[in-house]
Amino acid sequence: MTIADITHPSPAEPSLFVRGIRQVRKVPFSVAFGIAWLAAMVLIAFFADLLRPYGITAMDLRARLSLPGNPPHLLGTDELGRDVLSRLLQSIRVSLAIAFGATIISAVLGTTLGFAAAKFRGAVEHLVLVLADFQAALPFLVMSLAVLAFFGSSMPLLIGLMGFYGWERYARIARGLAISASAQGYAAAVVQLGATPLRVYLHHILPNVASTLIVSMTLTFPEIILMESGLSFLGLGVQPPETSLGNMVGFGRDYLTRAPWIMLAPAIVIMVTTLSISLVGDWLRDKLDPTLR
Repeated sequence: MTIADITHPSPAEPSLFVRGIRQVRKVPFSVAFGIAWLAAMVLIAFFADLLRPYGITAMDLRARLSLPGNPPHLLGTDELGRDVLSRLLQSIRVSLAIAFGATIISAVLGTTLGFAAAKFRGAVEHLVLVLADFQAALPFLVMSLAVLAFFGSSMPLLIGLMGFYGWERYARIARGLAISASAQGYAAAVVQLGATPLRVYLHHILPNVASTLIVSMTLTFPEIILMESGLSFLGLGVQPPETSLGNMVGFGRDYLTRAPWIMLAPAIVIMVTTLSISLVGDWLRDKLDPTLR
């Protein structure tokens, strides 16, 4: 220790809590709002049964089309006297479950096909790219309407159908990143050590491309929410007595002039949720992109 260190001691390292506070302050307000909103939506989806004041099918014909703000019905009632708040909480759960399940299916399917194209090349790669081009050129809403009209609407079918939306994005991204990673030294070194192709892709290539795929999921998630809402609005999505955000908007359109709160409540939730996911997704892209650091 020198005399300078004694006369001018170095400042103490900030604690972990202080560093955490500094990191939180660096988050933009819009992103912080988006994170808080999405956290609230997830909590509502998990605890909707505990938060609902009434059942989603419970009717009170004496309180039909009640205005919002009344203590028994904070968000009012619909044309059958059902509590809008209770149905909204259940709709958030159903819509998020569909969007989350479909996003996972789309990501797994697209990533698997992209890795297969990067591994086998040749005919397999050509087939995957042709399927991706076909999927990108196909009007997905029209195809969904045809499938649901022919086979009928059910929750598993709806989630599976939504899972085919956007898989070509993951396939193209995973293929390009896998080819680039395979050309680098670490993948070749692992192969030389005797690792199987499955281990190379799952344990070495996938972790290195996961950040890009996660950002792609944040972009697909709100699109699936809007797609499900559109199908439910047209009457081919979630069927009564179950409810979803699009379902509520669809049934509320007939009462837009008399009871706008029936449609406005789920419409605002759809808008704010998709906006929050987009804001958080853009922020994650900037944070996870090494070229922007």
